[in-house]
Amino acid sequence: MRKDRIKKILVEHGAADHNLTSSVLKRLDNLPVENIIPDFPGQRHDFQDMDKETLRLIKFKGEVLKPCPGTRGYICCGYQILHVGTNCPLDCSYCILQAYFNQPSLRIFVNLEDELIRIGQIIDSHPDKIFRIGTGEFTDSLALDHVAGWSDILPHFFTARKNAVLELKTKTERIEGLLTSQYRDRIIVSWSLNSPYIVSKEEHGAPSIKKRLLAAKRCQAEGFTLGFHFDPMIQHPEWKEDYMRTIEMIDRFIDPKGIIWISLGCLRYMPALKSIIRRRHPGTHILDGEFVRGLDGKMRYFKPIRMEIYSFIGEVIKKWYNDPGLYLCMESDEIWHKSLGWSPENTDGLSLYLDKRVIEFFG
Repeated sequence: MRKDRIKKILVEHGAADHNLTSSVLKRLDNLPVENIIPDFPGQRHDFQDMDKETLRLIKFKGEVLKPCPGTRGYICCGYQILHVGTNCPLDCSYCILQAYFNQPSLRIFVNLEDELIRIGQIIDSHPDKIFRIGTGEFTDSLALDHVAGWSDILPHFFTARKNAVLELKTKTERIEGLLTSQYRDRIIVSWSLNSPYIVSKEEHGAPSIKKRLLAAKRCQAEGFTLGFHFDPMIQHPEWKEDYMRTIEMIDRFIDPKGIIWISLGCLRYMPALKSIIRRRHPGTHILDGEFVRGLDGKMRYFKPIRMEIYSFIGEVIKKWYNDPGLYLCMESDEIWHKSLGWSPENTDGLSLYLDKRVIEFFG
């Protein structure tokens, strides 16, 4: 994994008085700091890259906890997103964040601790509901943990609540903060995985699959529950053999009984992302496949291609371990049946399936 490229810190108006701001500035006390007026809502920037050398500390004014956006016609997992920041120091060619946000730079929301009070009230007021919450939707959960200190703030909050779990999803090996925490219960550490070929060609700045799995092995040895996400899976020459190499490495390093779930999802992207990928990653080949616009407006592989990938990977994983908590991310009932041989039928069904996994692992 590449060293941090952060060269300056911008503290937006309203962020200076928060404890998290003080902690970040202390950790990065060798960098120049500038106080600025925040962007206007909806303000667009003309930038050729994501400005990953600038860190912005922001008092976020939107909804910090929100449901993962689903689409009619596709089965969603009922996930809740904890909005701790946006953008990522890694530079994967396919990253949806390149088009999803119109604001560059790495962004940390410093009023997280204040918002946790309100989120705790929401969770506690629904004791019969299981909240599966993750921070890895709009940023990598651990890539900036050594700067933001999320592992100092979040594990205690979730371990104290018996109807919620926190999933930290990452491509990195930055687990030091987690390992120094005394909290393990109701914390899931998940890794985004791909084939070694895609990692080397498209996941710029990210560590190898082996390094990720060695970090996962260490977390498992320290008592953490694990998850894995093959998403986005990308068709490429000898993709079957290459993805099997990743699964063989999982077998070598990880005890499958400690895996709560494994998700599968094929490459999909908003049409607006295509020109950005071409501009920022001119050497990529991920856009060379056969794509069709899906119900959610995103470009997807044709159904037969997706079904072949899911069927093959699913069969290999289930031969390795028969109870991996395998599920598909944002696919139709038809794709489920034809790829995995069963379907939760709808979003409520998949949510129930994953909630049961939480109960089995954590009680």
